[in-house]
Amino acid sequence: MNQTVSDAFMNTYHRLPVVFTKGSGAQLTDRDGKSYLDFTSGIAVNCLGHNHPALVEAISGQAARLIHTSNYFLSDTSLAFAERLVQACRKVGMERVFLSNSGAEANEGAIKIARKYSQTKYGNGRHRIVTLKGSFHGRTLATLTATGQDRFHPDCFAPFVEGFLYVEPHDLAAMDKALDGTVAAVLMEPVQGESGIRPLDPTYVREVARLCTERDVLLMFDEVQSGMGRTGTFLASEHYGVPVDVVTLAKGLAGGVPVGAVLAGKKTADVLGVGDHGSTFGGNPLAAAAGLAVLNLVDTPDMLADISRKGERIMETVRRWQHPAIREVRGRGLMIGIDISTDAWPVLEAALSRGLLLLSAGQKTLRLLPPYIIRDEEIERGLAILKSVLDEVL
Repeated sequence: MNQTVSDAFMNTYHRLPVVFTKGSGAQLTDRDGKSYLDFTSGIAVNCLGHNHPALVEAISGQAARLIHTSNYFLSDTSLAFAERLVQACRKVGMERVFLSNSGAEANEGAIKIARKYSQTKYGNGRHRIVTLKGSFHGRTLATLTATGQDRFHPDCFAPFVEGFLYVEPHDLAAMDKALDGTVAAVLMEPVQGESGIRPLDPTYVREVARLCTERDVLLMFDEVQSGMGRTGTFLASEHYGVPVDVVTLAKGLAGGVPVGAVLAGKKTADVLGVGDHGSTFGGNPLAAAAGLAVLNLVDTPDMLADISRKGERIMETVRRWQHPAIREVRGRGLMIGIDISTDAWPVLEAALSRGLLLLSAGQKTLRLLPPYIIRDEEIERGLAILKSVLDEVL
């Protein structure tokens, strides 16, 4: 049996050949004692790295006090977390939050808000959601359908959920045409993650926001990957300065403990009523304690500025290489995509063998999502490994 494969698991992942046993900061250690520099953060989840002291203290302290109550009741920790999260998102007009367990669940909540808002105000027939081609919104049937990539729509999962349509990013004429009398909302990632780390153009986003405002179509931002400081502002939405009706978060929200959130602005804060939505585990005290610790560390001017600085350092360094295998470098903050001239997977394998963890985003894009606490020395060491791999593999 391969060391990374077990008959206990369904065969759903293309795994790299390593089994980790512990982590510290930006480092992971496998069961053979080999250390790896982590440029993945568990796909933007471990934003504070591994075993951050404040996060460990918050989780262990809460576990010793209260792990779970149902959402028939409040806990002091969950209440503090919800209030702190809404406060952090007030910059884009958020007023209330629903806590779930994942990004897909958060996006499901956003879809339900959009459909109820439109049905209550306009009646039946105005329920469709517009998303962008190249987007990724989750793995449930609804969020999979919302995802604007054909490769996520295999026939084996059909029939898909009715009511989604897709337009090309930055094609304002196509968006204008799509926003007819059947559309309840536009759902978009301010930085498309899975299709290659592609930030949306500010002028385009402002024009889409204008169309949505004129036609009373909700504008919803999927910040599952780009939120929580990843782009150098707490929400990537802040880069655009537009009115936002719904924001979804997950991944880095609790630094590794599963939690998701759908936040609602003034127009949508009261859409969902008692019984309209729910979650058994969502926002329980353990997840809330972790989330509160992350918020208190990440939502600060110094941390956000440091994320921007480190991201610029990485992108500028890679661009200076002028490497013949590199086609483009783009991103915001510590959310970086590097287009290369060949398949990304052999680069990931070669980097792993040299002690560097990387991700892909599409067939020919390397995705770098380092933890926010990574040191400059670690950045330089990781980039040196990456360059050596590109020199050899490509």
